[in-house]
Amino acid sequence: MTESPPPDLVRHVAGTTGLPPAVAARVVADVVAYFSEPVESYVRRRHAELRRGHHRNAAIWAVLAEELAARPVAAPVLSERQLRRVVYG
Repeated sequence: MTESPPPDLVRHVAGTTGLPPAVAARVVADVVAYFSEPVESYVRRRHAELRRGHHRNAAIWAVLAEELAARPVAAPVLSERQLRRVVYG
């Protein structure tokens, strides 16, 4: 993340956690960067992680759809076919 995190959010995190402002700013920047990952990158990364965990694709598609729906900035609803196309092209 190249921009500074929102000052009001940094103040909130510092005030509610007791973290020093510089540490709170770093935490906020890390969280914002994590949730800024493009949907396609997220799907590919999580698919690979779940495959390494020996999950089958039939179960993976359901997990991915559930995870995407729960992200703070909601990703578009993707069908199983769309998820497969993100992974396999």
